[in-house]
Amino acid sequence: MHNRSSRFTILGASLVLALLVSATHLRAESMSPGQTKQACGTPAGIDDGWEIASPDSVGMDGAQLCTIAARLAQRATAVHSVVVVRRGKLVFEQYFPGYDQPWGQPDGRYEFDATTKHDMRSASKSVTSLLVGIAIDRKLIAGVDEPVLKFFPDFAAVKQPGWDAITLRHLLTMSSGFKWDEARAWTDPDNDEPHLVTEPDPLGYVLSRPIAAPPDTLWTYNGGGTELLGNIIARASKQSLEVFAREVLFQPLGISDIEWKAYKNSKIAAAAGLRLRPRDAAKIGQLVLNRGRWNGQQIVPADWIAQSIAPRFQAVGYFGGTLFYGYQWWMGRSLAGGKEIKWVGAFGWGGQRIFIVPDLDLVMMTTAAQYGQPKEGLAAIDILSNILIPSVRE
Repeated sequence: MHNRSSRFTILGASLVLALLVSATHLRAESMSPGQTKQACGTPAGIDDGWEIASPDSVGMDGAQLCTIAARLAQRATAVHSVVVVRRGKLVFEQYFPGYDQPWGQPDGRYEFDATTKHDMRSASKSVTSLLVGIAIDRKLIAGVDEPVLKFFPDFAAVKQPGWDAITLRHLLTMSSGFKWDEARAWTDPDNDEPHLVTEPDPLGYVLSRPIAAPPDTLWTYNGGGTELLGNIIARASKQSLEVFAREVLFQPLGISDIEWKAYKNSKIAAAAGLRLRPRDAAKIGQLVLNRGRWNGQQIVPADWIAQSIAPRFQAVGYFGGTLFYGYQWWMGRSLAGGKEIKWVGAFGWGGQRIFIVPDLDLVMMTTAAQYGQPKEGLAAIDILSNILIPSVRE
């Protein structure tokens, strides 16, 4: 499901100890003489465009949020950050040191804080979808029903029968039907995803896949399709995906500290290569919650956001089949207080999560190192469903 460019490593008791120490450290910080102590999770003031507020001022139970660190330590989960936004204000953030496998850097123990970038892994796919919407709005791409092969005349020699019927919409919804399997172990030769890393021309590899099913009939998680979308944006805009993203998305959001990793052929890894500060990733969530607006500016068309987060396919085979899929965005629900609460999510391998809860005007972002673990992402949904949502009082 995501780029696994490093070996799998699972920490034991040392991780639990690290989280316990971190939780103790973050419970309170001393302020200047004469002032009260800061509550746990008080966001740092780093002038990045976020308005900072206390949880209680936006109708959340701050004391309940302060139980997050203990909950994570109890579960022995390798979570690196939790960031919470309510009513458009940053109200809570906590960071935890621990093991990580950052793309292009050594595996090992890292420290994390509000200014540390983190791999987004496949949450990059959701950002790529936003960029497709912007490109369509700017008339660089005619629309989602454009045939994919129109953008790749230089790959006509590798075209397989059936590819002429595949459109951008099929790539966005992962219903293109071309043969692709990344649910296997990273070392399995039948796993298609490692070819994106190892092939000298990953784009040619994707476009040479045979057709397994007609478009719109079979949902299959497919990072290869996202790579095509990223390259279509680059070809249509005549810029690299990263340059285009900086200009039309990140700069309007006040996000300057980004990195988007590339493959061996220097093409940006649209499906998994984005690295952001967690607070900046939370801006992506707030942008979607605001139907594409940030600080009064319409960055992504509201109609594109609506199309993107409309359920289009049952995500069969992932998370028990309880999730739906839109345009590179996931949709699901949590049970809290006897009620089902719907949410939208961007998911990245290892536990990277952006959760958007429209009915509660709530955004949560987590980063983690649960790479290759069978219960990947469990900590994030646990915190969302059992702490964050119940903490909303009004």
